[in-house]
Amino acid sequence: MSAGHAVVEKNVGLMAILILVVVSFGGLAEIVPLYFLKDTTEPVEGLKPYSALQLEGRDIYLREGCYNCHSQMIRPFRAETERYGHYSVAGEFVYDHPFQWGSKRTGPDLARVGGRYSDDWQRVHLKNPRDVVPESNMPGFPWLAENTLDGADTAAKMKAMQTLGVPYTDEEIAKGADEVKGKTELDALVAYLQNLGTVIKTKR
Repeated sequence: MSAGHAVVEKNVGLMAILILVVVSFGGLAEIVPLYFLKDTTEPVEGLKPYSALQLEGRDIYLREGCYNCHSQMIRPFRAETERYGHYSVAGEFVYDHPFQWGSKRTGPDLARVGGRYSDDWQRVHLKNPRDVVPESNMPGFPWLAENTLDGADTAAKMKAMQTLGVPYTDEEIAKGADEVKGKTELDALVAYLQNLGTVIKTKR
């Protein structure tokens, strides 16, 4: 064993610093190139930012913890693509902050759920899942149909997304509150779900 190696092994603080340096360089070597790949940084063809109502629906999706049971990431394996559709592509999610990728699947993946069911089906399912899927263990969310949006924070949310690179125009932001005012939280969540995965789906 060399003298230098012995010094590192006997000095816990020095070893910790060296480990941190090595891990940092390794992480940078893996992460930095991704910022220069168009497939991961540019939106897929036809991708549009969420409408004001869809954005409110996404926030309700997060608030109610839907991501705890549903992933939005179809991996490129035959078993997954046959069940859910085209595998997930990074360019679909460049306007998502935060994106909903993950592997937790107490319920099915929702990456391609948009348009798979009617709006009425989604409404019934969200109020009481067992009305349409008797074996479902998903909880119901009946209060969403009773809670009405006032649009008070919609413009601020869209403005925040704009600062993160989502290409909302000032006109779209100004109209955001009017678009959601009077709609229910159920309306917003259904609008969000019906949009998921539709860009790739239309190209298949």
